[in-house]
Amino acid sequence: MSAEAFHGTPVRPLLTFPMGNFAIKAITTPKEQHDFIAVPAYVYRDDPYWVAPIESSTAKQFSEENSFFQYGKLQQFLAYEGEQPVGRVVAAVNSRLVEREGRSIGLIGFFECINNIEIGQALLDAATDWLQQQGMTKARGPIDLSTHNNCCFLVDGFDSDPMLMMPYNPRYYLDIMEANGWQKAKDAYAYNLPLDNPLPDSFERGYKIAQKAGITFRAIHTKGEAFEQDCRQIYELFTTAFAHNWSSSARTEEEFMVEARELQTLVDTDIFVIAEDPKKDSNNKMVGFFMALPDYNIALKHVKGKLDIFGMLKFLWYRRKIDQARVLAICTLPEYSRKMVALAVVYLGMKGGTDKKPSYRRAELSWVYEDNVRSRNIIESTGATIYKTYRIYEKALA
Repeated sequence: MSAEAFHGTPVRPLLTFPMGNFAIKAITTPKEQHDFIAVPAYVYRDDPYWVAPIESSTAKQFSEENSFFQYGKLQQFLAYEGEQPVGRVVAAVNSRLVEREGRSIGLIGFFECINNIEIGQALLDAATDWLQQQGMTKARGPIDLSTHNNCCFLVDGFDSDPMLMMPYNPRYYLDIMEANGWQKAKDAYAYNLPLDNPLPDSFERGYKIAQKAGITFRAIHTKGEAFEQDCRQIYELFTTAFAHNWSSSARTEEEFMVEARELQTLVDTDIFVIAEDPKKDSNNKMVGFFMALPDYNIALKHVKGKLDIFGMLKFLWYRRKIDQARVLAICTLPEYSRKMVALAVVYLGMKGGTDKKPSYRRAELSWVYEDNVRSRNIIESTGATIYKTYRIYEKALA
């Protein structure tokens, strides 16, 4: 099978580059694709905090189903010691990002590697060589094709499991990156909020102010056309509010809806709050939302990456033990800041988590960039504190 079958472009006519006791290969066969998916299980085999990603979900990123290939291209690389795959990386060109930033920025992502700095650097060199051949002058990562997917390396807070859809990696990945000439581009934080104490009174006051201003609140719909309509409004609001997020590339509404439908059955309506203005456009116009999900990593840790019949049974059994949630986004239209909509949705979302039986014991608010002062101020006013730090790196290629 050709390299193009995996949406890649070989970096040289010969696809195997021996380097001492290991070799770097550009993926060209189904077996190598299988090895690519298997690398993390080998790298993290003795790590007590790692939660295996669902292997079928990772494979889907490289299939014809992924709309990325309508506007981007990539090449996967593997590192082998003998027959054992011991590392991997993906180099990608996201044309939406290049167009938005007006610069030839390529991406590296899906990086995993054993604790061997030579192998790690060889993987990164293969990825950046390929990016240079595509005309890129700067590399950024880790970003798995876009920041809407997995991105960032953990740089502080290695002593606990990652929450749902949050990255985790060994500490030595930072040494590999920095030894290879990569430098910090931007940090992001995850905040921890124990829920055994109530929010400060300012949040309830904000909720009452929003009510007096005519704002109404409800849970997200989870079924049928009502769910579809809610998600389309969330897309519109999300796109408006986060249009200028650093390193973010646009998604179409349909791409967003595909992701939303995948999460539909995972929603807890107690912690997903919608704010509406009945007076806006003579309709219940969505003006804000509080988006949180239960931390399904608590159950997924027992699945070990395989959602077959046995994996699904384990997931259903262990999901009963979930007692924490991740807040993915707090979003309001800027013109509603004086109506305290942001404080109101936080108040209702957190209250929904603590009032339910059994209740959530803590929340993680993640992730937020270090220079996003407005969001950080809201988060820190809840009493939440930074407990994990993440980093995206950059490297000049020319």
